[in-house]
Amino acid sequence: MKQNLTRKSFLSWRLFTINREERWVALTALVFFVALNALTIARYYEQFSPPTDDYWTLFIFGFKVSGFDPITYYVVSDWEARYNVYRHPLLSFYMYLPYLLNKGLMWLTGINCVQFVVGFILVFSGFYSFIFLYRVLREMVDLRHSDAFLLTGMFFSFAFIMLSAMVPDHFVISLMLLLLTMYETGKHMKERKEMTVWTTIILFVATAGVSLNNGLKIFMASWFANGKRFFTPKHLFLAVILPAALMWGFCRFEYRQFVWENEQARHALKAQKQKTAAQRTKVIESKPTSTAKKDTTSHKPVPVSKPTKKRQIQGAPLMGGEFMRWTDITTSRWGSVVENLFGESIQLHTDYLLQDVFRSRPMIVSYRYVFPYIIEGIIVLLFLTGIWMGRHSRFLWLALSWFLLDVALHIGLGFGINEVYIMSAHWMFVIPIAIGYLFRYCNLRLLPWIRGIVMLLIVYLFIYNGSLIGQFLLK
Repeated sequence: MKQNLTRKSFLSWRLFTINREERWVALTALVFFVALNALTIARYYEQFSPPTDDYWTLFIFGFKVSGFDPITYYVVSDWEARYNVYRHPLLSFYMYLPYLLNKGLMWLTGINCVQFVVGFILVFSGFYSFIFLYRVLREMVDLRHSDAFLLTGMFFSFAFIMLSAMVPDHFVISLMLLLLTMYETGKHMKERKEMTVWTTIILFVATAGVSLNNGLKIFMASWFANGKRFFTPKHLFLAVILPAALMWGFCRFEYRQFVWENEQARHALKAQKQKTAAQRTKVIESKPTSTAKKDTTSHKPVPVSKPTKKRQIQGAPLMGGEFMRWTDITTSRWGSVVENLFGESIQLHTDYLLQDVFRSRPMIVSYRYVFPYIIEGIIVLLFLTGIWMGRHSRFLWLALSWFLLDVALHIGLGFGINEVYIMSAHWMFVIPIAIGYLFRYCNLRLLPWIRGIVMLLIVYLFIYNGSLIGQFLLK
């Protein structure tokens, strides 16, 4: 079932062309992502389309879908390097042209068209994520057209993959770039061609510029493609050390040049507001009042309410520091894996539906019934079986190395463990890739049954997740 690779050159525009076999796949994907983003636009259009002088307050406090941040709406409406520069060093600059486009549309229409501009970016990124994953399954795993399409559909039926493609955050952009990297790396591995220094640098800048931790995955991809040649001093210096050092140096420069002054001004304004509020409270408390602690009708003391227990939003960190303070060593790993990593990421919880852990959602929420755990168990079993069936594939081990990196960061060290499902787009494509090897190597008598199970899972997940997302956005 070998496929002829027709896209030979890296970063050629031919990567983004749709061949004859992919036309129906592409049409399905386009309709799907347009529909998802139309739902988001319809939900927030009346709230977000009028121009205002305070876009930050409007978007940050107005957009409420799980823990996703609508910072992109703000940057494209009123440009500023407002992302965390040490996590998203180039993302503000990637959004500068969309910002200029939106400013022109605002001048022409009189409304803020940010939802349409960002919606186009999300549809584009989701569309090519679909195409690149389909190509990975078709050309690298060597699956039939129908099986590659089936497993790609399975991936986009997962709850937080669907959400990543319809919310104004960076995750679907990262997804597209990671799948592009995986596809290109697979071609190099299959054709036994070395990944050049420039290829590695360009992929690193594009991917790490959106989310810095994903830059490590580019270096790992280069290692899998080049083998021992990756460790030659020249390659290590030019393809790894130099771009990593320049990226970190740019992060420091960006913070000093674009962020520090505005950040200090915001802190000063916040401190002034807190001081003013404290002074007002002090004045009010100093005024005598006959009803301060007594009920005037019964002359009985009014019971003093007990202080409410502070809701936990993060466990204890491993140590202090600029980055290590975001680690977490006390949150239950088993609960996080079952309910969040393979739970909420794939199937939404009906309790605290799409609420934010920093606002109202507990860190770990359980399903009401046993059925979602059965679905989760089936998917994990298919995933593990696929890993076993494809254990001799270097390409699968590339995908698993990325997955293990994210597990080490989020589950091991606890970075973002309180909302680990938010990061699903960074790793969850490993599941359909692994199941692809199960499709490829399993007994031919069992294959129709496995296909049937996957089809039932897809139908269930699309109906279940789609209805809950629609219920949340259309309420």
